[in-house]
Amino acid sequence: MSKFELYPEILPFRSRMLAVDDLHTLHVEESGRSGGLPVVFLHGGPGAGCEPWHRRFFDPERYHIVLFDQRGSGRSVPHASLERNTTQALIEDIEQVRQALNIDRWVVFGGSWGSTLGLAYAQTHPERVLGLVLRGIFLCRPQDIAWFYQEGANRLFPDYWEDFIALVPEAERDDVLAAYHRRLTGDDEIARMAAARAWARWEGRTASLLPNRSVEEHFIDPHVALSLARIENHYFINKAFLQPEQLLRNASRLSGIPGYIIHGRYDVICSLDQAWALHRVWPEAHFEVIGDAGHSASEPGIVEALIRATRELADRYA
Repeated sequence: MSKFELYPEILPFRSRMLAVDDLHTLHVEESGRSGGLPVVFLHGGPGAGCEPWHRRFFDPERYHIVLFDQRGSGRSVPHASLERNTTQALIEDIEQVRQALNIDRWVVFGGSWGSTLGLAYAQTHPERVLGLVLRGIFLCRPQDIAWFYQEGANRLFPDYWEDFIALVPEAERDDVLAAYHRRLTGDDEIARMAAARAWARWEGRTASLLPNRSVEEHFIDPHVALSLARIENHYFINKAFLQPEQLLRNASRLSGIPGYIIHGRYDVICSLDQAWALHRVWPEAHFEVIGDAGHSASEPGIVEALIRATRELADRYA
């Protein structure tokens, strides 16, 4: 197998619905080898959900691969729910999944929002983390959110941005997040779905260095778009439920954890300065900038770097 390729398609050997409280029930699946090196995949968004190809970053002969849909995402229920949906709740959900599967320690793998959640989880429960593989670093600081939803990325994609803000009246454009929040949480179902589609399309169109129609089509699928837009907006309006500079200030808690920071040079959704800032406070982690990639985990250079990282960790813990 070429080092540039994902592992072959595999099916889960076990799936379950795990109730984490009296409202939220998470879809959890296991694939690979049950006695292998445990790894938990943290999807992006928040709200994007897992996809079958996410299993393919890991050698199924060596890894016990755990995927789960976060609150309100994917096949978890209730779909697109904002109630009791916070970063702190998701951190404790990860622990509930770990305990339900009788896993003591595991590798944490996440990109974009998955990198945010992976850092927050590892800083809360470092004793449970064997390694961190993080792609498309998203620190969720106010300036990181404003870059993509107010001022920054719009200068690189003015045509796509014009489509994104078309449903926002001129008088509301000084705070695009708030304008979308009103529509995504309003009672008008048609307006809610239109806002969700526009929100998801903006992200899908800008995710890769070169245009990728299949990525955009996945994002604007109504089921994906609704949870992605509502939950992302909910988190970003609430500053991701993080304290100022929290993920950088607490980087010392990652000491001793093998880490990988992988970021596309031309990532427009999560600008490279975020990965650089993390690298400065966590210098012992392997830091790699992919020169011909944007944000998407499916871009060849990103795939190669991620697979190299999972192989190295599998070798380390063989």
